[in-house]
Amino acid sequence: MRVEIWSDIACPWCYVGKARFEKALAAFPHRDEIEVVHRSFELDPGRPKGDTGPVVPMIASKYGISEEQAQAAEDNLGVQAAAEGLAYRTRGRDHGSTFDMHRLLHHAKQYGRQGELIQLMYEANFAEERSVFDDTERLVEIAAAAGLDADEARAVLADPDAYAAEVRADEQEAARLGATGVPFFVLDRQYGISGAQPAEVFAQALDQAWGERSPLRLLDDGPADACGPDGCAVPQPS
Repeated sequence: MRVEIWSDIACPWCYVGKARFEKALAAFPHRDEIEVVHRSFELDPGRPKGDTGPVVPMIASKYGISEEQAQAAEDNLGVQAAAEGLAYRTRGRDHGSTFDMHRLLHHAKQYGRQGELIQLMYEANFAEERSVFDDTERLVEIAAAAGLDADEARAVLADPDAYAAEVRADEQEAARLGATGVPFFVLDRQYGISGAQPAEVFAQALDQAWGERSPLRLLDDGPADACGPDGCAVPQPS
């Protein structure tokens, strides 16, 4: 059975949602028969390379809130991430175009290293101090750490057309399937799950999808904790 995950490296709920899904997958009896494929979804597809900036002012601008409120939202996201065993820097992060990262993930797919690469990209973006945006050598280092050839990764990043069509095709497919935000999980083209749902929801979906064949249908009424064109859901203090 195939599970396709549409996500963006800039999406914190994709980082959290991946951990929740993997928790459910680890407990799934047929986990060794599940193929996981990571698909591209840029939250800001028109953003030019080189346009980077700090996260907190961006959140404040998108939601029309103060920077103090935006910082509180980041602090709450840190709590959500920590609950899944994930490191999350709530201060000093930046954001920018993720197009090159998506192209590199398509390169990794042919070597079966997508899972390793996307996890390292998430960790670099959300947990480490050095930026992953507009730093080709940083991305090359991450690719090498994921088991890819550094020179090949560098060549991909140097060619703006390499895997560009594959990224756009993924995004078009997401739109066709009705995805308006990420993370968006599609199980064997039968079930769609929007948002960083609890692990229990993913476990139930895996059970339902196993061995079944039916048209894709959403299991909830809309996204829960997700990122879309208007930004990422702001977690509220409990």
